[in-house]
Amino acid sequence: MRRRSGRRPGNPDTRGAILEAARRTFAERGYDGSSIRHIATSAGVDPALVHHYFGSKEDLFLEVVKPPIEPGAVMDEIFAAGIEAVPENVVRTFLGVCEGPVSGPAFLGLLRGAVAHEWQALLLREFFTTQIARRVVRRLGAVVDPAEVPLRASLVSSQLFGLAMVRYVLRIQPLAGAPEKVVIAAVAPNIRRYMVGDLSAEDDLAV
Repeated sequence: MRRRSGRRPGNPDTRGAILEAARRTFAERGYDGSSIRHIATSAGVDPALVHHYFGSKEDLFLEVVKPPIEPGAVMDEIFAAGIEAVPENVVRTFLGVCEGPVSGPAFLGLLRGAVAHEWQALLLREFFTTQIARRVVRRLGAVVDPAEVPLRASLVSSQLFGLAMVRYVLRIQPLAGAPEKVVIAAVAPNIRRYMVGDLSAEDDLAV
């Protein structure tokens, strides 16, 4: 779980206005397209107040999304056994989050909310792409072309979100009841290709 530093002192109306402005901005512009200055302008406050209440843009984003995991700790877990084991650890860690007694209900609640509400879907997409998948691919260093990082990160996200929907939300059998080791063995090769494999089409069709 992400460690919380506690609410900073100040006017709760101001804090709430900043959070609401941040939610709208991150949903509309995405994480990369948002700035503290724009959020502050939308909330009608000085940018210094945003930093006072929430710190960095990343801290504010995590406060808006309220994820059930701490991204840095997840990265340490995924890379603990070296790069070669990363694809399997990605799937294993993801299953652990989905099945955890605290993180599971929290994450699946976010996922169900994303299905029902577009703004929640946008925020969850931005969280997973920028804070998890992109961090994983970037940690691979010179193994992949930096220009391919966004595509690779989104492909990893598509695989894991699809897995979560089928296994935990729709509960389609036999995947819903398959043992963890079976799921890891089946899904990890796809994750490996999305991370470090060749993404080019085998045959280029002339237009």
